[in-house]
Amino acid sequence: MRSTVTRTKLVRALAALAVLVWAANLAAPNDSLSARQPPSEIRALWVLRTSLTTPASIAALVKSAHANGFNTLLVQVRGRGDAYFSGGIEPRAADLQRQPASFDPLESVIAAARNSGLSVHAWVNVNLVSSAVDLPVARAHIVHRHPEWLMVPRELAPALAKVNYTSPAYVGRLARWTRAQSEGVEGLYASPIQPGAAAHVESVVRDLARRYAIDGVHLDYARYPGARFDYSRASIAEFKAHIRPDISAATRRSIDNQERVDVFAYPDALPDEWKAFRISRMTALMTRLNRAVKSVRPEALVTVAAAPDIQEAYDHRLQDWRAWLQTGVVDAVCPMAYTPEPARFAEQIAAARQAAGSRAIWAGIGAYRLTAWQTVQNIQTARRLGAAGVVLFSYDSLVDPKVTSSDYLAVVGRTAFGETPSLEGSRTPW
Repeated sequence: MRSTVTRTKLVRALAALAVLVWAANLAAPNDSLSARQPPSEIRALWVLRTSLTTPASIAALVKSAHANGFNTLLVQVRGRGDAYFSGGIEPRAADLQRQPASFDPLESVIAAARNSGLSVHAWVNVNLVSSAVDLPVARAHIVHRHPEWLMVPRELAPALAKVNYTSPAYVGRLARWTRAQSEGVEGLYASPIQPGAAAHVESVVRDLARRYAIDGVHLDYARYPGARFDYSRASIAEFKAHIRPDISAATRRSIDNQERVDVFAYPDALPDEWKAFRISRMTALMTRLNRAVKSVRPEALVTVAAAPDIQEAYDHRLQDWRAWLQTGVVDAVCPMAYTPEPARFAEQIAAARQAAGSRAIWAGIGAYRLTAWQTVQNIQTARRLGAAGVVLFSYDSLVDPKVTSSDYLAVVGRTAFGETPSLEGSRTPW
């Protein structure tokens, strides 16, 4: 009797286990939707959108990466508020106009990469949305549809406060100012402070993660151009609404009186709170983007390119990437340690590694500024310091004969990754 009861319990337990496994299989995403396990060492290339404009350039990219030992591609599919993929909520990139509508750069990269054992991460420029030299032609672009979302520098804020958002003069003046500051400001930025702007980029990222079998989303320009941004009317109004409940009635009256003659009344009266507010809104946006990815693709990695110096990133870019790592807002940080000085590179990666704790660092290497051997040395340094991988900037420059030697990637692959370059790319690189 006892053995019969035991057998019955065992059968029931096995049946219950089978049901659980069956249910889990139903709930799990299928292979076409789920991300794969990342390799033990990330060997990645940043790939600019200019290499995604034809089927031939994509085939060459994947072939070269695979043959030379790389296992991960970060492909720039949102460069300037546009789409290098099909069916997005933003305008199709102007560089794709000569291609048929059926050509989908991101899908093409994914298909080719899967056949070669490469992971693909969608590289998204978060806040940088337009060149200041060549404004978008598409009238559906957010620069034209929502100029009120654009960040404004402090120097220009008083003048722009008198210009209507809907006037062409608004974007025109902002673009001219930015062109004059081109050494320090890359273009026009959307503001993480504006709820509409934050919701828009969240929609872009969610759409990408939902429709494409990507292994991750790589976020870039997740920062302010500098600490003198964003002094737009709308962002100051957001700060005012945020802070007024926390200050005394007397302080409110005093600042309100000053505001009648000074657009900077609230930021200047409360500078610490103003800085903290802007940083917190950037962190809030990053949190939203993480959730947008993980909600539809839980295994996908969310990574961010960051200024290598933690304090500089915090003080001058209002980018709190240490907190993003510590709280799990990102799975890995890629400090852009583009210095040509080996000692400085080691110092930056060591500091980033210490700040990361148990979290992952992918060392960003400015290979376009280095010889192939210097890049190999930096890869070895990153490994010695405990980086989980390396990312080279950029594939495009490293295959450009005007920038580097024709065998640059082959030398790196052979020396750093132990690869024997093959035109057939016959073996999986991990």
